[in-house]
Amino acid sequence: MTARYAAGSRDAAGPAPIKVVAFGGGHGLAASLRALRHAESALDLDITAIVTVGDNGGSSGRLRVERDALLPPGDLRMALAALADDDPTHQRTVQLMQHRFALVDKPDRSAEAELARGGPNPAAGREPTRGGPGVVRGGEPAPGGPKAILETDPTRGGNPDVTALGGLLGKPGRALAATGGGMADPLAGHAVGNLLLLGLMELLGDPVEALEHAGRMVGAQGRVLPMACHAVGIEADVRGGDPGRPDEIVTVEGQHAVAVTHGHVEAVRITPASPPASPPALAAIAAADWLIFGPGSWYTSVLPHLLVPELAAAIVASPARRLVTLNLAADNETAGLSVADHLAALHWYLPQLRVDTVLADAKWVGEPDPVRSAAQALGAQLVLAPLAVADGSARHDPESLGVALVPVLGATR
Repeated sequence: MTARYAAGSRDAAGPAPIKVVAFGGGHGLAASLRALRHAESALDLDITAIVTVGDNGGSSGRLRVERDALLPPGDLRMALAALADDDPTHQRTVQLMQHRFALVDKPDRSAEAELARGGPNPAAGREPTRGGPGVVRGGEPAPGGPKAILETDPTRGGNPDVTALGGLLGKPGRALAATGGGMADPLAGHAVGNLLLLGLMELLGDPVEALEHAGRMVGAQGRVLPMACHAVGIEADVRGGDPGRPDEIVTVEGQHAVAVTHGHVEAVRITPASPPASPPALAAIAAADWLIFGPGSWYTSVLPHLLVPELAAAIVASPARRLVTLNLAADNETAGLSVADHLAALHWYLPQLRVDTVLADAKWVGEPDPVRSAAQALGAQLVLAPLAVADGSARHDPESLGVALVPVLGATR
């Protein structure tokens, strides 16, 4: 398959390709894009990914602080990797982009990868309460352990989890290596592709042009676009977000903090409330045959697209059909939400949204009748199919999802 990064660059012979726009971020969007790549064996697809730009965790969060990055590059990098061409040269470039720097003299990157995901923090000797950049208004971060000395800026809020990762954060915090007495490794935890995209954005001055160039580097079989022209913040009202006040609602700030909260999310919003939408993204939505939402973190990867006013208006006005792929299981941020509640949340945040098809895994969906009723409330038909990986874990199998997408997307032929 030849690379075709520019949309609509297929040969003129035969019917026009089916223009598909997939919304999301992180692993969920990557799974959806890989599924669409599999579906291309049966359908002629023109794929565009519109990626959320609220990530403030791990490497992306550090670059937003240290370099004032216009866009957080992590989710954009993952989308490019999912669309990359299969030939060895392009795949080697993908491997380079996905490579994450380890701490110096520590070839085993498992601990650094765990920290980048917001997991347990061995440097501080504790389990983080938020796992990454973010602030709980009125809450106090857990104190650091004896192995990390943290200098925090009280005006910005300390962030022990990120600083212990090994980044040189002048703001909001700085980590000192207690054992060696020197500064921590500034590259540890950064993905090469994140630095590459940041460099391209600074060099070219245009995020879309930077993504197009990076797409050519990996032979991307589609386009990757940001949902907005600059990074946004994500915050949520969470009941029980502060463990010390389980019955009170607190405001949790930061995408990563919302994603790992153990409270019940009552409402989510972006800041600023009306960021400028990416013009190429608006154009892609207007020209699409299908708009695909999910799978992915519902509040921090899927719903943010509906919270950008220009993007929401374009989604409602688009003549495209709309497909929602449901998650297999709830995560921290959607704990307590039923499968049907996930669909109700779409209506809550964008009441004008109409959906044509809801795709769910036949095994993981549970009792299908409430989900079917919730789908019908959006105007959609519920389609059940095997979508999960064979090992029984709650992960979508891109090939199975691709097989299920073929009759749905092909119905427009």
